[in-house]
Amino acid sequence: MTQDVILSVKDLTVNFTTDDGPREVLHGVSFDVKAGRTLGLVGESGSGKSVTAMSIMGLLPKPYGQVTGGEILYRGTDLVTLPAKERYAMRGNRISIIFQDPMTALNPVHTIGRQINEVLMLHRAELDKKARYACALDMMNKVKIPLPEKRLNEYPHNLSGGMRQRVMIAMALACKPDILICDEPTTALDVTVQASILDLINELQEETGMAVIFITHDLGVVAEVCDDVAVMYDAKFANGPIFLHSLIIHPILIPSVCWD
Repeated sequence: MTQDVILSVKDLTVNFTTDDGPREVLHGVSFDVKAGRTLGLVGESGSGKSVTAMSIMGLLPKPYGQVTGGEILYRGTDLVTLPAKERYAMRGNRISIIFQDPMTALNPVHTIGRQINEVLMLHRAELDKKARYACALDMMNKVKIPLPEKRLNEYPHNLSGGMRQRVMIAMALACKPDILICDEPTTALDVTVQASILDLINELQEETGMAVIFITHDLGVVAEVCDDVAVMYDAKFANGPIFLHSLIIHPILIPSVCWD
């Protein structure tokens, strides 16, 4: 790997167990993620974008989903063969994810402050209670949530969709990860809120230098935020450069999902 490649997915294959036996749903997925850059992972619904993200995070449904081939190299360490305890420590710490629907990703019976505090307790054991509160408040300010002290004591249903998504970003970035995976984080939001979320992710990336994997089927969003793009569709290769407005993004070739 070159020095600026911090995540390299090589020939990734994933199987799901069904009533009719195992089915290969990803085959031969390969791409690199570079520090400080945004990789757009695009494709139609069902093309395997989210399965790829869940494979990287180690969140495939057990025991039905399984990585059966290939490598996921984070700074030279293969996450596929990493012991479960070490994988758990890395998830949400070095590699974080923002899910598509914050209402289902957030726990409805816990306050926002408690949920951010839980992330810090798991991955930043050196912080005491006062320091964790200060960090949570700082993250709420960074994602530009108004009245952050009040919001920390509120529940997810008290917040708008845009503010819930900002909370998810705050939780994902609380441990200053090297890689942030955004799984269609603006799909359920209106256009103006979507634009503000995209601007926020871009600002935080410039501030921290993290790499971003942005999963979407919206090429307009790709043109706005991505430096590179990988295309997944119908188990075929994407060939040649993609022209989005005046922006030229050279895709990485990925064979994708095959359900047949």
